[in-house]
Amino acid sequence: MADGGLLEPVPPRLRAMLYLLSPNESSFQRLEDVPAYIHQANPWFLGLVVLEMLLTSLMSEAKLYNIADTVVSVSLGVMSRLPLLLMRGLELSAYVYVWEHFRLLELPWDSAWTWWFSFLAVDFCYYWFHRFAHEVAILWASHQVHHSSEYYNFSTALRQSLTQQLTSWIFYVPMALAVPPSAFAVHIQLNLLFQFWLHTEIIRDLGPLEWIFNTPKHHRVHHGRNLYCIDKNYGGILIIWDRLFGTFSPEKDKVVYGLVYPSNSFEIMTSQFHYYLSLWRRSTTYASLADKVSTFVKGPSWTPGYPRLGNYDHVPKVTGEEKPHDPSCSLPLQAYVVTHFLLVLHTYHELFENQAMLSQLSVLGMSGYVLLTLTSLGFIIDCRPSASILEMLRCVAMEMLLQYSHLSPPNSALTVPTQALVSLSVLYWAVQGFSQLFVKSKLD
Repeated sequence: MADGGLLEPVPPRLRAMLYLLSPNESSFQRLEDVPAYIHQANPWFLGLVVLEMLLTSLMSEAKLYNIADTVVSVSLGVMSRLPLLLMRGLELSAYVYVWEHFRLLELPWDSAWTWWFSFLAVDFCYYWFHRFAHEVAILWASHQVHHSSEYYNFSTALRQSLTQQLTSWIFYVPMALAVPPSAFAVHIQLNLLFQFWLHTEIIRDLGPLEWIFNTPKHHRVHHGRNLYCIDKNYGGILIIWDRLFGTFSPEKDKVVYGLVYPSNSFEIMTSQFHYYLSLWRRSTTYASLADKVSTFVKGPSWTPGYPRLGNYDHVPKVTGEEKPHDPSCSLPLQAYVVTHFLLVLHTYHELFENQAMLSQLSVLGMSGYVLLTLTSLGFIIDCRPSASILEMLRCVAMEMLLQYSHLSPPNSALTVPTQALVSLSVLYWAVQGFSQLFVKSKLD
């Protein structure tokens, strides 16, 4: 939302994260020319997470970061973007289809008026998508992933849903009747990037800006499970939508973060899909078809005989003394998880950088390896009995990929140490797995 000037020395990738790109530098005639702003921001995401982690450890007595939670948050963000290696996002694909077949007029792509209209339209549509994602249970099943952390920091912003785009596109396609796809592609990315900054406890109050813009103070309320926080402050960039439509709440009591009914798991498949299973199980307890259907289309807290959004009196009360779930991994195990997590992040980055030079089969195989690694690390954090077997098999796969040069560490000088690490990992988990089998056989 800037015209350059004093901000020009600031790197464009950082300005993109703050929505501080001028219409001139962020308007494009062709969709293919629109930068991948979100992918370009990945190094900034991780750098800012590390910086905030260091600052909060010095500034605050409260524990604002947890290694396991941070690994899972970033893992869920990686998981949500893996499909983009194989296909264009559904939001953009649906938008282009409606634009090509049903548009009523064509706003000029190089007009500042189009840029500002697109900014407001995307944010308005986001408000309604976000509101429905909280007020319709089947949509909440995908969106709850983002709310599943019991911590509130920059890494929480990266905790994204794999299935959300299956429905979010519906709320944006009306724009395709007039707004060029290139303008939509710019603003849908910048809108999401701006929201990264909302996920922090460092910034307490922004004064007069709090009346117009969504801020960390407003968004902390949105992530709370206190009764006064539930179903409030849906805005993306502007908080005026909440003020207009009656969903605004100021920050009051200490905010307790996370889901009303936490999943208590650090495993990414559970985090992504557990609520779908919960909805299905709940629907089977009702006798009438109307109640079964209502389980999915009414509010997450709905039960028969109550209003569409349910009875908030049934929501568990919070005291402010709640402690986040912590499986208490040992320090060496945390170091192991972080080391392998950094290695798979490098693989993920290289996949996006080199996907044009790889076959679809290679991209699919490497995406599967990334997903397997993130899942296995989640099993380790959760201290699941099957973690040792899964991680041993995962390390064997990693050893094979290293041997055939499908995986390469960040620096060729690290190739031998990496292979040694993986070999030792295979040995360790093999011993762990066989020990567990031996103990189990003795007990049986």
